Amino acid sequence: MALPDLAALTGLEEECFAQHLSAVRPEGWHRVLDEEARFPASAHLTERENSEANKLLEADAILGPGGWTLTSHRVSLKELRDLLRSTTQGDMQEEISVPPRAWLLRSTGVGGDSSVDALWLARGICAVPSAGADTLRTGVGEAEVRDTVQQLLPHWSVREHDQLSYALHSFVSKMRAGDTLLTNVGRQVHLGTVSDNELETDVLSLPGHLVRRVDWHTRSSPLDVFADLSTELASRIGTPNTDLLDLTGFSKELDELLSGASHRPSTPVKAVLPPPTEELARGVFMDREWLEECVALLSDRPQLVLYGPPGTGKTYVAQELARHLTGDRPENVQLVQFHPSYSYEDFFEGYRPHPGDAERSAGFTLTHGPLRTLASAARRHPAEPFVLIIDEINRGNLAKVFGELYFLLEYRNRSVRLLYGSEGDPGFGLPQNLIIIGTMNTADRSIALVDTAMRRRFWFTELHPSSAPVSSVLRRWLEHHALPDTPALLLDELNSRIEDHDFRVGPSGDRAA
Repeated sequence: MALPDLAALTGLEEECFAQHLSAVRPEGWHRVLDEEARFPASAHLTERENSEANKLLEADAILGPGGWTLTSHRVSLKELRDLLRSTTQGDMQEEISVPPRAWLLRSTGVGGDSSVDALWLARGICAVPSAGADTLRTGVGEAEVRDTVQQLLPHWSVREHDQLSYALHSFVSKMRAGDTLLTNVGRQVHLGTVSDNELETDVLSLPGHLVRRVDWHTRSSPLDVFADLSTELASRIGTPNTDLLDLTGFSKELDELLSGASHRPSTPVKAVLPPPTEELARGVFMDREWLEECVALLSDRPQLVLYGPPGTGKTYVAQELARHLTGDRPENVQLVQFHPSYSYEDFFEGYRPHPGDAERSAGFTLTHGPLRTLASAARRHPAEPFVLIIDEINRGNLAKVFGELYFLLEYRNRSVRLLYGSEGDPGFGLPQNLIIIGTMNTADRSIALVDTAMRRRFWFTELHPSSAPVSSVLRRWLEHHALPDTPALLLDELNSRIEDHDFRVGPSGDRAA
């Protein structure tokens, strides 16, 4: 079964529906696939979950050569609808009944903001420009809306087609009676409830628009974006270039506002970083006090760079610290290494080629990189710390690799529009429980050469062979293994003869030796 088809029947967003299936796992959940006959990326399956789902598909004997799902086994949208009609007792309709949703809709076209007061609020309506698609009716599919838009406006760009198709399909087929509607004019916010499933194409002075009836509840007492709404909702409303957006994730807050109660933000679940133990300190041969300082810095701002000459144990310490912070959960830690050709598409998300076979042709698929994959896992488990280790962070073009994510490093409670975000995408934010630890080799590049934006967003802690905690590492290691301190004395003498601070030699070597 195709995820878009089931989502269209239920009226739910594809991403929400996919995540619900992967979390609840009803019978047959593994058969709901994307248009490429793969597990939906929006389900954010871990490697283990993906492996389990593949085993279920293999047991169903519907996999073709190369692991592709055979399209001959796909249940069409028509077959799904026929199945619904054949259910005489109505049990299935009850199972897929759609809960009320919430929407942001702003006035566009002639009149602009003035239409809200003069028409929407006064006459109890909301509207979107039809762009000539006046024949659209409730329940029409997304593909039909797109075909209609492309026929009516063949000179428009693909992005413009996507924007209009999303808006029209959401307004016509997804928006239903009982849904909450929010609109804003500057800081003023009005809330209402969609009162009818039927569409109208010409109400008084709004020809060329599709119209829905709305019971507006705040006509005489509009809310204020910053005073009455949560920071997250205010940020979402501030999304530019989007006049229709799904706000169902804020339904609870909007219901409270509609009832006249002031919104009381729920206490967020916060991941608590465990204090360093003596075992951790002994494992890295460093002072526990220094490790406590690192954890305190990460608790205040979850981004830290360990910098210093080669051989000072930066990567090893980062890995041991990550292992401790995550409670020794390997699935909560991921390591990547930057290099000059590393890009945003490698780090966050980008289009990757996929091979073709007898069932489908070769093409490109939007694929999540390590940061987005780990962020999705962290969002599903807010009480657990997750750590991304970026080895040799200074070897990459940081502005190119991070892109718009620079903003999120400083503002974890905000969201941004992504480079490859689709129309209607609510944006992306970094969860508070995602910790980033970078390592930086100062023999390659001085910390003074790191751009100001990077230095402002990360804590920087030095690991240098001439100062604590590294200066005593070799002696502690030798003492632990009951060896003489001669190598430590030789290392001290060697470093005393190296004038350049960043080229002195660290004590770290092959720890397995």
